Amino acid sequence: MKKKLIALMLCMSMVFSMTACGGSDSESKKDSGNGTEAADDSGSDVDYIKGKGTLVIGITEFEPMDYKDESGEWIGFDADMAKLVAEELGVEAEFVVIDWDSKIMELDSKNIDVVWNGMTLTPEVTSAMECTKAYCNNAQVVVVPEEKKGVDLADLTFAVEAGSAGEAAANDKQFNMNSVASQADALMEVKSGTSDAAIIDLLMAGAMIGEGTSYTDLICTEELTTEEYGVGCRKDSDLAEFINGVFEKTYGDGRMMETAEAYGVQEAVVEQ
Repeated sequence: MKKKLIALMLCMSMVFSMTACGGSDSESKKDSGNGTEAADDSGSDVDYIKGKGTLVIGITEFEPMDYKDESGEWIGFDADMAKLVAEELGVEAEFVVIDWDSKIMELDSKNIDVVWNGMTLTPEVTSAMECTKAYCNNAQVVVVPEEKKGVDLADLTFAVEAGSAGEAAANDKQFNMNSVASQADALMEVKSGTSDAAIIDLLMAGAMIGEGTSYTDLICTEELTTEEYGVGCRKDSDLAEFINGVFEKTYGDGRMMETAEAYGVQEAVVEQ
């Protein structure tokens, strides 16, 4: 009798054990069905972004590409194009101001999903990010007060944005320089007299200096480099190809050029 009781208890124990295992497996399957987790596991950035419902865009203040209007909304050619991509993804566009020198780290840590701010396609950028094809032409130019026009550039101290193509150009020319947080800060340095000159993007210079701007006494004197802009995504991300598709679509239907014309950069747009 005692042996039968022991056998019955062992049998019941096995049944409970199997039931528990079955429940655990069921919960595991249920968890793997979560949209966000599935997107993470798939390795697809497009799915990941759709799952969380936002496209987070890393920027600096850079007129005419990314800047705030009177109501505090981010606008500009890049900002408006990013909103079109977010619309195609079915998510909200969220803009985050970053330290430009830390853009790769911000991207890899998933604090942002793209770097989209008039970013020059340098070897450093293209080796560390999955980049879109070029969408705009640009150049790095020297900006000085009118009274310094004609001064030997080797005798000037330049304000440059840290981690930018302007900083790289200054290094190549072995100019004296002060690194600042943004190109807007570089212009402020020149206006205040803290630096003699600045090296900034040609497109920014066209929008920010001269008649009708806050920097009426600043002029462009020399073009140091020519370059192309692209959007940076995480390495091996499928998002870059998705954005390329939106570029082709919006160039074909006229929306890209219409957006460019609104900010005066239509001459710089690269055919898609």
